[in-house]
Amino acid sequence: MTGLQLKVPPDLVWIVAATLMWLASRWAPGIAVETPIRIALAGLLVGGGVALIVAARVALNRAQTTWHPSRPDRATQLVTGGPFRYSRNPTYLGMLLVLLGWAVLLASPLALVPAGLFVAYLNRFQIRPEERALSALFGHEYDVYAGRVRRWL
Repeated sequence: MTGLQLKVPPDLVWIVAATLMWLASRWAPGIAVETPIRIALAGLLVGGGVALIVAARVALNRAQTTWHPSRPDRATQLVTGGPFRYSRNPTYLGMLLVLLGWAVLLASPLALVPAGLFVAYLNRFQIRPEERALSALFGHEYDVYAGRVRRWL
């Protein structure tokens, strides 16, 4: 299974998870929640997730380092500011927030399963290999950062 490490773009995993969430919501009964409440909560989660993704991308661009998820070995600078002060993976956290907003909109508890699989997949095949690459590139500086800032939140 190590052949999947850094191979499938997180954006594709995200889209697959969202599609599976929609399918899951069609197979299982939903929760009866008033539409305006559902839309408001979903909007907050999706909006927050998108804002986090954009903030992370801006921070990486300002540092003039790569944001390409399959090539963490091309990083030229360890970014620890902006949203990276609170999460080592704010882009993936933003993606998860969007998925959670989608689950709320779908009003299906079963839709949360693919969101959980999204996290498990990224932890195993994306984040851990990225962490190894960043540790090899930045050594003690990355290790200190990783000890101070959590992987997700």
